[in-house]
Amino acid sequence: MDVQFAQLIVNGIAVGSIIALAAVGLTLTYGILRLSNFAHGDFLTLGAYLTLIVNALGVNIWLSMILAAAGTVGAMLLAEKLLWSRMRSIRASSTTLIIISIGLALFLRNGIIFLWGGKNQNYNLPVTPALEFGELRIPQNQILVLGLAVLAIVSLHYLLQNTKIGKAMRAVADDLDLARVSGINVDRVVLWTWVIAGTFTSLGGSMYGLITAVRPNMGWFLILPLFASVILGGIGNPYGAIAAAFIIGIVQEVSTPWLGSQYKQGIALLIMILVLLIRPKGLFKGTM
Repeated sequence: MDVQFAQLIVNGIAVGSIIALAAVGLTLTYGILRLSNFAHGDFLTLGAYLTLIVNALGVNIWLSMILAAAGTVGAMLLAEKLLWSRMRSIRASSTTLIIISIGLALFLRNGIIFLWGGKNQNYNLPVTPALEFGELRIPQNQILVLGLAVLAIVSLHYLLQNTKIGKAMRAVADDLDLARVSGINVDRVVLWTWVIAGTFTSLGGSMYGLITAVRPNMGWFLILPLFASVILGGIGNPYGAIAAAFIIGIVQEVSTPWLGSQYKQGIALLIMILVLLIRPKGLFKGTM
C-alpha cells in the first residue's frame, strides 16, 4: 500500500473518531427530542475551549477533558431550561427549532470569540515523537483519540443496552407518547439525553483540539460531516452514526490529494446524497 494513502487512512480514522463522538450526541437529541440542533458544532467548540482553560491552569489534560465535559453538559442543560423545554411546551414547529438553534450557534461562536479571541491556540502538552511503522508515521495523539473514542463508544453501548435509563431512552425514541403512558419518566430521559450528548460532544471537541489547533470555528466546520453522519447512519441510530462517521472521515481524508483540503468537507455531502439516492432512510434503520 502506498505510504501516503496509508497515512491518509490513519488521519481519516482519527477524524472519524471525533465525528463519531459528536454525531452520537446529535443523533440522540434528534431521535429522542426531535431537535435538529445546528448549535451542536459550537458546543463541541465550547468543550475544546473549556479544556484549554482548565489545562492552562496546570491541570492534567485528561482531567481537563472531564471537567470541560461537565461544563459543556451544564451549558446544554441551561439551553434546555431556557429554550428547548419551552419550545416543546408550545409545540414549536421543526422550522422554528432550527432557526433558534442557528441563533444559539451564532451566540456561542461570537461569545467564544469575545472571551478568547479568534486566533488558533494549543493545549499545554509535552512534545511527543510520532510512532514509526516502517515509513508510516502516526502521531501519538491520533492513537489516543482513537482509543478514547472506542472506550466512549463501548460505554455508550453498555448504557443503552444494559441499564434502565438506556432502555427508557430507546423506548422514548421509538414512541414518546407510548413511553409516557407506560410510566417512563420522560423528563429524566431528556436530562440524561443532554448529559450523554454534552459529554460525547465535549470529548469530541477536546480530542479535535489534540490533533489540530483550538479555534472558534472548529465546530462549525464539522457541522456538515456531523449531519451527514446522522442522516447516512439512519436518523436516531447512534450505531449507524458512528459507522457513517468513520466512512466519512476516511473518505474525506483520502480525497485530499485529488480535491485539495478546501473541498473535503463537500465530500460528506456528496456521500450522503449518493447513498440516500439508493437508500432514502440511510445505511441503517433509524432510531435506537
